[in-house]
Amino acid sequence: MTAQSPIATQPAVAATNLTKTYGTGPTAVPALTDVSVTFGAGEFTAIMGPSGSGKSTLLHCLAGLDTVTHGSVRIAGVELTALSDRALTRLRRDRIGFVFQSFNLLPTLTAEQNILLPLELAGRRAGPTAGPDADWLRHLIRVTGLTGRLRHRPAELSGGQQQRVACARALVSRPAVVFADEPTGNLDSRSGAEVLGLLSASVRELGQTIVMVTHDPVAAGYADRVVLLADGRLVDEIARPTPDTVLAAMQRLGAAC
Repeated sequence: MTAQSPIATQPAVAATNLTKTYGTGPTAVPALTDVSVTFGAGEFTAIMGPSGSGKSTLLHCLAGLDTVTHGSVRIAGVELTALSDRALTRLRRDRIGFVFQSFNLLPTLTAEQNILLPLELAGRRAGPTAGPDADWLRHLIRVTGLTGRLRHRPAELSGGQQQRVACARALVSRPAVVFADEPTGNLDSRSGAEVLGLLSASVRELGQTIVMVTHDPVAAGYADRVVLLADGRLVDEIARPTPDTVLAAMQRLGAAC
């Protein structure tokens, strides 16, 4: 198990006895069974497991993108399962950032407009010279290496640049947690390493909390911790993972499954 630092004792995200079942009766399919796990503030955690292990389902339940059948999910101390649809939408907008494999950028907006979209939707003044977020935005653009690309639309950017725009968009509102679902799945190895380095730097330098689903042991090696699922259950954790230790654990799970 991971040694807990003082900051990690205050979880940004916590799931308790989380169960997710699709369907009812004899056709019911259990996707998650009694999963309890916490994600420390300022920690980069990767979720891994064999195909069908429930890792994407866990991420979606933690992020409030899918409902839970039983159990509890808390983000920054707020119980998701007790929220109305409107309150859940507001929490996702204000406290959660998302990075997806497919980038999910709006093609008609520039890179800058895509980055600023969460602030615009929240009704906050946005832009390099607007309001209290100006310094943060300038810093974020500099860290993501997008200074010369802000006027470009997604079609004018490489895949790695598009994913860096998506990362900046996820970070711009300073969320309690960023959920990343296979963020390097559509990238070549060089672009993938750039995006993973950016996510890792956001943890080290900005104190961000990252929870990432990946199937790639190299990607998982950027994390502080790896949690492993099999058949919808939490089965193991790896502290200070390396690609080799992750690959060995995945091979053991594959043999067991």
